[in-house]
Amino acid sequence: MLPEKWEQTKGHILDTFADVDISRQELQEPEVGSKEIVIFNGPLGQMKLEYISRPVVLSKRTHGSRRIGSHTEVEYVYSTEEFSHQLKVSKLDPETDDWVEMELARGDFSL
Repeated sequence: MLPEKWEQTKGHILDTFADVDISRQELQEPEVGSKEIVIFNGPLGQMKLEYISRPVVLSKRTHGSRRIGSHTEVEYVYSTEEFSHQLKVSKLDPETDDWVEMELARGDFSL
């Protein structure tokens, strides 16, 4: 989902539903990027949308030796201009009190 479409979706959620909670956090190491989380009560119950933005990996270099027991290190080079975006939609299961991720086909998401 493109950032413009995400902003439209967020705006629609804020206009349509009450009690909307929006938060933003940085991804934990070793991942690089940020995640914006929107939690609201929708027609299917409590819903959570996670919009994840990560920089595009330009190259990957491996450092190490071929000796047994040696340490191998991977170095990633990230783009400062290009980002990949991912949307995850989850629904709260009232029986287990856990978030269950919903599968979305391309173009299926609408509120």
